[in-house]
Amino acid sequence: MKRALAAVAALALTSAAWAQERTEVQFAKGNFGTMIEGSIEGDAYHDYLLGARGGQELFVELDVTDSTGSGTVYFNILPPGSDGVAIYNGSMDGTSFTQPLPEDGVYTIRVYQMGNDKDAGKTSAFRMDLSIQ
Repeated sequence: MKRALAAVAALALTSAAWAQERTEVQFAKGNFGTMIEGSIEGDAYHDYLLGARGGQELFVELDVTDSTGSGTVYFNILPPGSDGVAIYNGSMDGTSFTQPLPEDGVYTIRVYQMGNDKDAGKTSAFRMDLSIQ
């Protein structure tokens, strides 16, 4: 019985990992920013990976463009090497971020849903303005 429960738990964790998407963000030559459009369904999340140097100012602004639910979409910013701990939590701090980055490395901008939209498998489309200076 314990093995069966462990197998179900492992499958649930693995399935959640499959729902995650990762995209490396690169700016067009000569640009210092980009506009990203995407969508999130249920408890899935999408990680946008962006290399930056410490001291550069990161700007991120997220707008929900459509939703089958309430449109509760947020983003967190995770520093290089993070195990999930964010330096910015959009669900607490809002949908706009401008701040100098503390260190060199690859930052993760994680876009996700919360509340009933997450739990009920709703889909929300978003637009994210992203730049580094």
